[in-house]
Amino acid sequence: MLAVRLPDDVGLPGTAPGLPDDAFAHDGQLTKAELRALAVCALRPLPGQLLWDLGAGAGSVAVEWCRSADRARALAVERDPRRAERIRENAARHGVPVQVVVGDVQGAVAGLPEPGAVFVGGGASEPLLEAAWAALRPGGRLVVHAVTLGTEALAVAAHARHGGALRRFTVERAEPLGRHLSWTPARPVTQWSATKESP
Repeated sequence: MLAVRLPDDVGLPGTAPGLPDDAFAHDGQLTKAELRALAVCALRPLPGQLLWDLGAGAGSVAVEWCRSADRARALAVERDPRRAERIRENAARHGVPVQVVVGDVQGAVAGLPEPGAVFVGGGASEPLLEAAWAALRPGGRLVVHAVTLGTEALAVAAHARHGGALRRFTVERAEPLGRHLSWTPARPVTQWSATKESP
């Protein structure tokens, strides 16, 4: 057995989710660090599994998923070509296997390979959530983050159909206010997470 002691100042990022927001190129469409960590924890990455990151924005959840488990990979679906290119840049920057599909999430899911987990960060609709649920194998996890009241209503309705857990998260960060610091709240996020049981 060989043990190697690294100097204390070596900055190893580790694989726990919640990288700083500035670790990703983005245009503001980014799942922030705290909520990203909560999403990845609810998705529970497993070795070799495939994640669908639907409405991927900057692809931060897909990147963190891939970093969290050996051989984990992700498909990120994003309709905006500029954001899709940023997802590719972010995946390359972190050295993880994220395949990007440019297109509307509803139209794209029909042809994707079977996922072990699905994250819906944007473009949620009842047909999309049902298609994602149907695509999951038993034991697969579906996680939805809702910021708008409309998406929250979809999450609540999906919870009524499929069970799982509903949670609401609020995050406040200390930011300058004149010469002082003050708490600045982010928009609350409702999370629905569910595991598909065997039939």
